[in-house]
Order: sequence, then C-alpha cells, then structure tokens
Amino acid sequence: MNITRTEQIMYDVMKAVYESNIPINFKGSMVLKACLLEAGYSEEIRHTVDIDGNWYSDTPPTKEQLISSIQNAVDKYGLNISVSIYRMYDKGRSAGFELTSKDSGEVLFTMDIDVNRPVPSTKIYEIAGVRFRGVSPIHMISDKLVVISTDAVYRRIKDIIDLYYFSHVFSFDTSFILSTLKNDERTLGNFNAFLFHKAELQHSYEKYRFAGNLSKPSFADVYSKVKAYIRDILPPEKSLDYER
Repeated sequence: MNITRTEQIMYDVMKAVYESNIPINFKGSMVLKACLLEAGYSEEIRHTVDIDGNWYSDTPPTKEQLISSIQNAVDKYGLNISVSIYRMYDKGRSAGFELTSKDSGEVLFTMDIDVNRPVPSTKIYEIAGVRFRGVSPIHMISDKLVVISTDAVYRRIKDIIDLYYFSHVFSFDTSFILSTLKNDERTLGNFNAFLFHKAELQHSYEKYRFAGNLSKPSFADVYSKVKAYIRDILPPEKSLDYER
C-alpha cells in the first residue's frame, strides 16, 4: 500500500498534533489507512486529501485557540506550514482549516475538526514511525454500518468500499458491534437501499472516482463481499420485501 506525498505530510501533521498533547483524536480515511496497514492489508486503497478529527475540551475553544494550537504544533516539529481557518465550528458543523505551504502558498490539504461531539473509542496507531490517536476499528465499522443501513448510502458509497477493505482483515463481531452502537446511542436503519436497490447503488459506485491511477474493483465483487461480511446483522430479506 503506497502513501502519497500529501498523505505523508498529513501524517506528519497528525504526529505533531499528537505529540503536542492537543486534545484532538483523528478519524476518517487517514485513520482507515493506518488501521488497515497495521492489520496487514497490503493492497492499494482510495486516497484522500483531507484530515478529519474530533476536539475534546472542558470549555469550547475559541477560533484563536484552535489556530494557535495547531500552528504551534507544526512549527515545533519543523513543518513549513501555515494554518488558517475558513469555517468556524457550530452546532452540527465542523471547523474547517486550510494548511498551506509557507514557501509556495499552495494549499496542501484541508482539515475538518468536530468540537466536543460524543467521545468514540480510540487507540494509538503507528505508521512509518508516525504515532497518533484515532478512532478504533470497531467504531469505524459501526459508523459505516449506520450509513449503509439508510438511504445515505447513495451519497456515501465510499462507506461500502471501506467495509470491503475491512472484510479482508477484520472479523465481523456482531455482538461487539451492537454493543458499540448502543453505547454510542445510534441505531441501524432497515438496509432497504442496500438490499433492494442494487442498480442505484451501482450507479453511485460507478460515478465515484478513485484519485490517481488506482484501479477500482468491480461493483459486483465489492457488493457481494460486503453483503457476506455483514450478513449476520442484515434483516431477513423476505420480511423486508413485504414491507416495501
């Protein structure tokens, strides 16, 4: 599995944040990649151009605190990067940051940070000498299950792709997943779109573009493997068919 130049810079920033004790836990595709690498997945996966995270503190941080915390961290570790904020967080909205090269002025990548949302389970990851705290594999799997169990799956087709990756290296522990969902106060939908609208899902999948020259597995392979992977948590198709 290759790490792009941009992804390496993003991991360097995540390391700087972690080692500076900033109260940010990471999530999203950068954590997914580290998680899969640690588990022994060697095939190429989809690339990303942003960092996602959660900030936790007793009091809500100001805009200045957010910027200065991250800027001081990247400066301390010699990263020639300027941090700016283009969207302040609010209820239901993450804070949005741009990280720019001080030399060229080029925007290297963006960062989306939720503030004081419910705390998921986390673990320490290490990839290519970079350590950071990110959400746990079981939390990622559970989160993606919630998405594909609803009509949101059409616009979040990447969550099916990510479960396809997980299916190669992680066993599916139904009881653990249900316990995680209960602790997070989240519930699954009826999987109607996933089970009965395969053609629409395939249309969304075909429109989804992988960055670079990365080849995309066939929809048939992705769908069949994910369906088999999560079969123990899917409702009976016949009973759902009567409800449609």
